[in-house]
Amino acid sequence: MSKFEVHNLEVHKGQTVKIKGQISGHAQSFCINLGKSASDVGLHFNPRFSEGTIVCNSKKSNSWDSEERHKHMCFSKGSEVKFSIELHGDKFQVKLPDGHQISFANRHKYEKITYMSVEGDFKVTSFKYD
Repeated sequence: MSKFEVHNLEVHKGQTVKIKGQISGHAQSFCINLGKSASDVGLHFNPRFSEGTIVCNSKKSNSWDSEERHKHMCFSKGSEVKFSIELHGDKFQVKLPDGHQISFANRHKYEKITYMSVEGDFKVTSFKYD
């Protein structure tokens, strides 16, 4: 299980984070967190292979909010993938590797993202934002 963490990001609304990486061949799940810190997350994006679902959530002061589940599971174990997450004033727009998009409300109304972590059975090979 790996963890990739970036502090002091400067992703403003209208900008996009692009992530590329390798999903482990024995993957159970991985997650991407975007927000202000590990305890204040605007988007928790969590594909779960065992459940065949993608869970999205947010967290404020270390308290999780209510989960949203998406049955569009286009990730497969052992594959290399790239996807992007765009920050809007009212939502996060996640573009999946197959082109499908998931919208998740920007519940905390973040104008800027300063923290990102990628954890679990996913190895980041490149990431950029513009």
